Amino acid sequence: MKNRGMKRQVVGTVISDKMDKTVVVLVERLVRHPLYQKYIRRRAKFAAHDGQNACQIGDKVLISESRPLSRTKRWRVSKIVEKAVRF
Repeated sequence: MKNRGMKRQVVGTVISDKMDKTVVVLVERLVRHPLYQKYIRRRAKFAAHDGQNACQIGDKVLISESRPLSRTKRWRVSKIVEKAVRF
């Protein structure tokens, strides 16, 4: 049986905030190539729930796994780690 208390959490950058109460978060991770031992950058995009519409493009956010909220949303914004600099 899977442990219900441990939800996966990742840090990523908001790349879209055009939807209502939803942001798209880009998560980058480094993976070591099995043969060449070189680090490769892997990317994944997640749709995350942002209930207060507080996130903007460029913000660094912590998202955590949750139950399915819509067809594409399975993540929630836990907190904004760093706000984007606006000029």
